[in-house]
Amino acid sequence: MIQIPIYFFIFGYLFGLSLAVPPGPVNAIIANESLKSKLHGTSVGAGAMTADLIFFIIIFQVKRYITLPVLHILYFIGGFYLLYLSVSILRSKMPSKKISGNFFVGLTMGLSNPFQITWWITVGLFMLNQFSYISAIGFFLGIITWITIFPLGINKFLSGKFNELVKVFSFLTVLIFAVIILFYAVHSVL
Repeated sequence: MIQIPIYFFIFGYLFGLSLAVPPGPVNAIIANESLKSKLHGTSVGAGAMTADLIFFIIIFQVKRYITLPVLHILYFIGGFYLLYLSVSILRSKMPSKKISGNFFVGLTMGLSNPFQITWWITVGLFMLNQFSYISAIGFFLGIITWITIFPLGINKFLSGKFNELVKVFSFLTVLIFAVIILFYAVHSVL
């Protein structure tokens, strides 16, 4: 029987949360649609997750053509990108809840979102190179967790305190992964 370390799954799960949780246009639409019903909000998130699956497949196919020096540069870019994103999260307010959406809006936004594209080219590439296929399962379960719990929370407990908790959790999640990736980038160059 093959034993697979549970931390591969946990890292994948946390990476999924690091992509899904930060406030941005997709989460603003999820929040808006969640005011109608939990299913409306989850459908927007499912569309964005479908975009992640498309990026996952693309990055998985092209990662073998990326040389080690380029990979190290991308790790540095990914680490600094996450540092920037974590600071931006703390400084931002939750976006306006005036946008409507559904699965296709979530998919379109996911495919055209420069933050999501940058995440996949840098952080997603790191995840695919460093961990096993179990990480991918954890990754998508992390996203599924968010796109079901976030709409439920918005629908049941919409308040300023909930928004602040999301912001702090987003900041900490992204900051931790920025440090991990930058540590790995520095270690790989030395």
